[in-house]
Amino acid sequence: MNYKIDYKNFDWISGQVNGFSGKELIHCLNGGVKIIKIDSMTAYPEHIHPDKTEYAFVVEGCPEFLINGLFFEAEAGDFFIFPPHVKHAIKNNSNRECQILIGSINN
Repeated sequence: MNYKIDYKNFDWISGQVNGFSGKELIHCLNGGVKIIKIDSMTAYPEHIHPDKTEYAFVVEGCPEFLINGLFFEAEAGDFFIFPPHVKHAIKNNSNRECQILIGSINN
């Protein structure tokens, strides 16, 4: 088992939405963790997860989160939780890319 993961050598994998790419750090039956790069002026549309809790830790940049109708302007070090069945969206309206750590726990 690797105790230290050198994700900087991993390739960025394009996501389902243009402008979002990721590097998978942990993938388990009960959840996982990815680092996500969000290009400038990009948005991931509002959506829900009926079967998992998701969370986001802002590593770099100033993404914006819409969670259950509430708007949050984030900065590095902020942490957010998206419970099951709660609508949420992520935007990067800045001229710089953002990086966030996204994790999930299957319910």
